[in-house]
Amino acid sequence: MCTCITYDNGDFYFGRNLDLDCSFGEKVVITPRNFPLDFRLAGRKEQHYAMIGMASAVSRFPLYAEAVNEKGLCMAGLNFPGNAYYQKPEGQGMELASFEIIAWILGNYSTVAEVKNDLEKMKIVDIAFSEKMPPAPLHWMLADREQCLVLEAVQEGLKIYENPFGVLTNNPPFEYHRLNMNNYMNLSAKSPENRFCDKLSLKPYAQGMGAAGLPGDASSASRFVRAAFLKWNSVSPQDEKSNVSQFFHILDGVSMVRGSVITEAGTYDITTYSCCINTRTGAYYYKTYDDSRIRKVEMQETDLEGAELITVF
Repeated sequence: MCTCITYDNGDFYFGRNLDLDCSFGEKVVITPRNFPLDFRLAGRKEQHYAMIGMASAVSRFPLYAEAVNEKGLCMAGLNFPGNAYYQKPEGQGMELASFEIIAWILGNYSTVAEVKNDLEKMKIVDIAFSEKMPPAPLHWMLADREQCLVLEAVQEGLKIYENPFGVLTNNPPFEYHRLNMNNYMNLSAKSPENRFCDKLSLKPYAQGMGAAGLPGDASSASRFVRAAFLKWNSVSPQDEKSNVSQFFHILDGVSMVRGSVITEAGTYDITTYSCCINTRTGAYYYKTYDDSRIRKVEMQETDLEGAELITVF
């Protein structure tokens, strides 16, 4: 369970809540331009764009949950069980494992428009990172300042959707979320007017009633609507401190509190971390469930010509 958003207010920001019942060994990881990326079926990249994000860092490959590259292209993977379908590898064409797709796209492309031409050639294949790490069922949000897409590898193949909301959560597939948003077109941040009946004297008795009916549960469909409402009605001064603060407030509106969601295994989903990335500067901000202080890592202050992964957290 996760929520990913974009935010355009002077600078362009990208980030997410990662909601899980446990840590996956996440660290802030910078992949410099000369760190060799070995893809299982797509060859070896000796040089590529630098990128920063949260990853399960292993010495030979950064397993990014989300990241941005030095050109401002960003991407996140979100849980998509029951619908994600990875094809059998055939050893031909552009075949990528699910754990490789973020590093591949951000390493090779500078804009959504550039990568969009090649997406139809890509095939997400069923390859595990290791015996103890089977393929995670994911779908992805890919964005820059000009465009936002959703990528869903399903049984019919890789589906690509334009995403005008700049929001993504989990199941159901994106087509459902896009249709479901029409159910909430009457919501407003303003005080409501009486549309029930002009023969009845109905008036709001409190602030915030224009958004009566905004879903408040933790389901993916409800978080999608709530995140979109908060994002698109957001007002913030156009400076870095205000934008970053506002971004985290939006994510807080769809975060998981321990005990509010119990999994089938009897564990508790929580927002293990939240992050916000300034895509122009490469500044990566994050906070964790147990530490609400916002920390900052500057990609541009590291040696981007290096050949070793840089682990910060």
